[in-house]
Amino acid sequence: MSVPPSPSKDFIRDIIDEDLASGKHDSTVTRFPPEPNGYLHIGHAKSICLNFGIAEEYGGRCHLRFDDTNPVKEDVEYVDSIKEDINWLGFDWGDHIYFASDYFEKLHEWAVYLIKEGKAYVDDQNADEIRKGRGNLQEPGTNSPFRDRSVEENLALFERMKNGEFGNGEKVLRARIDMAHPNLNMRDPVLYRILHEEHHRTGDKWCIYPMYDFTHGQSDALEFITHSLCTLEFENHRPLYEWFIENLPVPSTPRQIEFSRLNLNYTVMSKRKLLQLVEENHVSGWDDPRMPTISGIRRRGYPAKAIRNFCNTIGITKFQSVNDIALLENAVREVLNKEAPRYMAVLNPIKVVITNYPEGETEILESVINPEDPSLGNREIPFGREIYIERDDFMEDPPKKFFRLSPGVEVRLRSAYWIKCEEVVKDDTGEIIELHCTYDPATKSGQNPPDGRKVKATIHWVSATECAEAEVRLYDRLFMEEAPDKGEGSFLDHLNPDSLETLPNAKLETNLSGVEAGDTVQFERLGYFCADKDSTSEALLFNRTVGLRDSWAKAQKKG
Repeated sequence: MSVPPSPSKDFIRDIIDEDLASGKHDSTVTRFPPEPNGYLHIGHAKSICLNFGIAEEYGGRCHLRFDDTNPVKEDVEYVDSIKEDINWLGFDWGDHIYFASDYFEKLHEWAVYLIKEGKAYVDDQNADEIRKGRGNLQEPGTNSPFRDRSVEENLALFERMKNGEFGNGEKVLRARIDMAHPNLNMRDPVLYRILHEEHHRTGDKWCIYPMYDFTHGQSDALEFITHSLCTLEFENHRPLYEWFIENLPVPSTPRQIEFSRLNLNYTVMSKRKLLQLVEENHVSGWDDPRMPTISGIRRRGYPAKAIRNFCNTIGITKFQSVNDIALLENAVREVLNKEAPRYMAVLNPIKVVITNYPEGETEILESVINPEDPSLGNREIPFGREIYIERDDFMEDPPKKFFRLSPGVEVRLRSAYWIKCEEVVKDDTGEIIELHCTYDPATKSGQNPPDGRKVKATIHWVSATECAEAEVRLYDRLFMEEAPDKGEGSFLDHLNPDSLETLPNAKLETNLSGVEAGDTVQFERLGYFCADKDSTSEALLFNRTVGLRDSWAKAQKKG
């Protein structure tokens, strides 16, 4: 699947154009370097679309490289989910899949090189002591008491670290740069730490692991990356990135460029907070349709094309901003309006008996599958004496501007006939359990009666004798606050108690029984719904993807 039409030029593409025009590079090589310690979220989608999109636009390539330098938090499960998410978005790395662990030997070799050059040393201080010694933005750091060890002593100690002679946290390898540097990242950063943990790819071969800052730039150089695109939080790390490239015998000199990350209101993007939502059972898992994870929005029914279009629409800038989730939902509607087939479903049914319709008779009506795509043709819908309509589409004592069904009032049944409510049937508690109506045979499928009377509403319906049954889950925003992680108290205090409503007794067109898990359709008048991954022909299960319009904003104004 190819990416959508190229987005407008931005400062990154301007840089690439200049580099190609000047002859600095004759091709473009980018990379997407996720840590396999969690599931990707929609914020990552922006980086995926940028890196893979640029590679495709410029006829280059994009590498998928897993930054697997922390065996404590990494798992093959995350590797597999990340690959699935990128493929689903429509991108392919081809043969160019790599792991930072592929370079552990070379990185160790370069660490030894820095020691021999007098630019790295083994420090016996613990993490708290190193943190205190680093100083702050107002005060310079202080040199470690172990900073002036000899090259020979450092080489011997680093070898002993590698051989497993020390426990976790006993020693680290640090770069010797400048403890008074105005950028705290340049104040003798840690290059290696001791971790006696088994790695998902290298097993127990290593007990020392390189830090991200020491790994990232050198991995880029080894892969001949031309433009290393990072989010803005890495801007302060760029001087260190460049220091390593300048002070090591690397085979190429990649350039790091930063851009603003994707932020959404009514959402949290922190991996730690997303993990907390999962572990504390506030959601059903990483792929809960309320989660901003790519697996979650896929399960909710968001099309990959809509995510790519959204990322292209918000663009690439240097300025941090928060995007309105309504823009994302609108991108979803735009795609689904053109592509999703239409069906009728009644989520909260009440039975209607059409008393003047022949008993035992059924006729087949036709309705368009998608008016935006006439090539899809029509679908057949059974109609008979008993049907279901939405309970909300009837009121016994309606207010002045209620134009749907009520006693003595006519409405049109979509793609069928006009009906008039003649009688309301209630149980012993006074609850309405059935409506008795009459129909006008002269009003079939859009025809108007010869006497010129009119109706003010069209409602949807489903045959009561020929229908499918389903559980429908109405998902809404997970948080009530625009910035849930910046308000008072915990972000959990702002969870939306109404983010999920389950309707176990929905009635659907029989055509929907053949919809496969993962397919998104429109329930006419109600919104877009996706057949859940657990949906089967025997037990249909649908998740609401998005409404036909932004009802949230309207509801918030009323509130």
